[in-house]
Amino acid sequence: MNKIWIIARRELASYFDSLIAYVMIIIFLGMSGFFTWLFGSNIFMINQASLQVFFGISFWTLFFFIPAITMRTLAEENKSGTIELLSTKAVSDFQIVVGKFLGCLLLVAIALLCTLPYYITVSQLGNVDHGGIIGGYLGLMLLSAAYIGIGIFASSTTSNQIVAFLMALFIGIFFQILFDVLGSSFRGIAGGVFYYLSMQTHFDSMSRGVIDSRDLIYFGSLIVISLMFSQAMLSRRNWQS
Repeated sequence: MNKIWIIARRELASYFDSLIAYVMIIIFLGMSGFFTWLFGSNIFMINQASLQVFFGISFWTLFFFIPAITMRTLAEENKSGTIELLSTKAVSDFQIVVGKFLGCLLLVAIALLCTLPYYITVSQLGNVDHGGIIGGYLGLMLLSAAYIGIGIFASSTTSNQIVAFLMALFIGIFFQILFDVLGSSFRGIAGGVFYYLSMQTHFDSMSRGVIDSRDLIYFGSLIVISLMFSQAMLSRRNWQS
């Protein structure tokens, strides 16, 4: 566990050293704040003490931002050859993958932590569904964790960061859009399966404050499977080298 934490801290520090973290957080706060408070169906327009608008914006914002922060996790290590150096320091492929995953997740957690003033402000505007807000933040964290796993897997397959970014987006589109569209296009069991695979289905449920074991199993399965695939790709590349 100590080695995993060291890798996670190293990964998180690298984001702040290269200004990626600051840019990502500022853009995320700027976009989410603009659409939550100022533009379109903002909080004042819907006239409700709720963060549903923020959760809806973040659902799409994180979909694009996470591939941008994960594209370098293993692709850069593969390109520079430092992945072989890590592998020779009694660090397993599993520890590398999980450490990278936690580093990225911590960055997203910091970005979401910066939005807590939204919660405080909304709570002053009227009666707030605290359960719904807590569920929404939990949903954003699980959503982010799933996309981070997918992004790390994409990064493990190549040494080109742009390829890793595009591949993560391509895989993510299925969970973000296509499965939901297919779910509405089919009836019966097939439609139910596609709806279950849709990220929107599970996130919407949690953002309303409903914590269902099926949602937790869905996100947990995506995270575990993507990290297992990442470990397998990393082991394969190391064996070939």
